[in-house]
Amino acid sequence: MSKTSNLGTALITGASSGIGAVYADRLARRGYNLILVARDQQRLAALADKLGTATGVSVEVLPADLTDKTDLARIEQRLRSDAGISMLVNNAGMAVTGPLLSVDIDKVEAMLQLNVVAPTRLAAAAAANFAARKTGTMVNIASVVAYAPEMVSGTYSGTKAYFLNFVQSMQNELGPLGVRIQAVLPGATRTEIWDRGGLPIENLPSEILMDVGDMVDAALAGLDQGEAITIPALESLADWQAMETARKALGPQLSKSQPASRYRAA
Repeated sequence: MSKTSNLGTALITGASSGIGAVYADRLARRGYNLILVARDQQRLAALADKLGTATGVSVEVLPADLTDKTDLARIEQRLRSDAGISMLVNNAGMAVTGPLLSVDIDKVEAMLQLNVVAPTRLAAAAAANFAARKTGTMVNIASVVAYAPEMVSGTYSGTKAYFLNFVQSMQNELGPLGVRIQAVLPGATRTEIWDRGGLPIENLPSEILMDVGDMVDAALAGLDQGEAITIPALESLADWQAMETARKALGPQLSKSQPASRYRAA
């Protein structure tokens, strides 16, 4: 029998494997009820049975393809209307690798739908629900390549840069309304995304690969510590703080009434 959770329910996208499945495990063990969203109904059902048996929490399965407008709208509606949902883990995503000159542009379009459009719409739906109740938590899985476009294809890193920008804006907008927003920026993590994206994980140096359990545990530790942005592999928080300080200091210099002197006619 499922037990009632005073923590509420966490809705997790991309929950059938990898990062999403580990979040499901960790949050269930913390006492959250779960709504698991992904395309693979068989995997979701197996995970739901396993976690329900192991933890006693309620686990609901919602099979959905977030690149399909009808499926996406169904998950949005649930996020807007269900007052029991207290957390959204905005995790579903895909990678397309390779140079722009040879990439399959249709796959890039699908990636934009899954990595940009879907999480934006889901975040907006959850934000409306959480802000109205002045409570709720949104965990958003971005990537360190948001800061390092040279590391992978520009199309993939571009989606993560968008998502990071979007999340930081949400933090400013929704934080004062009682909504917690966290961005998680993993480095290379041992999941299926690499093989699906056309870059076998065996081709990556082992020293840059983090096990998915370690990554999620670090991200949750960052959430517990109140971090707005968590970079699981970054040892020195001061390095990130220095970069953010420099970025913010640059802000007042970026928009002025006159062009910089180097651009003016002699």
